[in-house]
Parts: sequence; C-alpha cells; structure tokens
Amino acid sequence: MSTPPPTRDTFNHPEGASAKRSGYQQKPQILARKSVAQSRLFQIESLDLRFSNGEERQFERLTGADRGAVMMVAMPDPDHVLLIREYAAGFEDYVLTLPKGLVDPGEDIITAANRELMEECGVGAHRIEPLVELSLAPNYMRHRMQVLLATDLYPKRLPGDEPEPLIVETHAIEELPALLLREDFHEARAIAALYIARDRLREEKRNSATDLL
Repeated sequence: MSTPPPTRDTFNHPEGASAKRSGYQQKPQILARKSVAQSRLFQIESLDLRFSNGEERQFERLTGADRGAVMMVAMPDPDHVLLIREYAAGFEDYVLTLPKGLVDPGEDIITAANRELMEECGVGAHRIEPLVELSLAPNYMRHRMQVLLATDLYPKRLPGDEPEPLIVETHAIEELPALLLREDFHEARAIAALYIARDRLREEKRNSATDLL
C-alpha cells in the first residue's frame, strides 16, 4: 500500500515548498497598520508596505477573529456526497455547496466538523479525517478553511444558527462535471474540496485493488 504524501502547512511554515523555489522573494516590511473601518462581522485594516526593491504601497485587507473554519465532504455511501442549498447574501440567491462553518472557541476541527454536520445536514460521522487546508482570496484576508472527509454517517440533529432549514441534497461524487454546469454550484472551495476528495477515494480504491492481487 502506498504511503500518503506528507501534510503541507504552507500557511504557518513559509519555509516549505514555496520557499524553496529558486529566487524566492523577501517579504515586504510592514511600516504601519491601522483599522480604517469596522462592522459587526468585518474589520478593514490598512497596511503600509515597503517591498524589497524599495517600492512602497498601501494595501487593505479584511481581518477578524481568525478562529478557523471547516468544510465537510460528507459521504452517506462510497459513491455519494451531501450538498446543502443555502442563501448566499453576496449573490442574493440560493447556492449549492458543501456544509461548512466556523470553529467555536475551545473546539478542534474534528469536533467542529461533526457539530456543523449535525446542525446543517442532520447527521454525524463516526469517521472524520482532514484532507487539505484552503485559503479564500489571500490577497485580501487570512481566512483559512480545513476540508475534512466524513464517512460512516449516522442520523443526529443539533439546533444551528441558520435563519431557515437548509435543503440537503445527495449527489454522485463522480458526476462533478455535470455539477459544474449548474448555475447554482460555483463556490471554488467546494469545487476544489470535491475534486480532492474524489481523487483521494480513487487512489484508495486502486490501492485496495492492488492489495487483492
């Protein structure tokens, strides 16, 4: 059986793969930072930067508690995945995506993933394993999301904070090209997570078949 590749943590260890590239650039110096706007959910921070070539620029970014977030590829059987339909205020429309949510204070990502599944899909998972860590718009925020594969599901519902019940749909994970043709399925993190999960499952099936030979 093949050994899985080592986990990459390029967010917290920039000396990793990207840092080893030829000609890796020196990070700019932060000359000043200040909060320029704040709402109930978001804070906008201004950064005065000096780059290694002497150029100075002012950047803006969204900041927050940075508690972390989880997104789950929950599979009721080896061939299907659970998707939720929820209202996306940014698009002013309903979208199809994977269940996800913030990590509460004191939670680890496994506990958070299981809780969110119970709140959004009405199921828990006996087995949850991390797949990958993804960023969202890294030019503007530090937000990171842990993607986890959840299997061996069981019925369990917890009250959540959604304003209305979410619609849960079951889709074949091998039908991703058809999903991409839908106008309501376009969240990049969900698409990446599903392809990563699909490839992991394919690799596991190939390894299992090889072991039987």
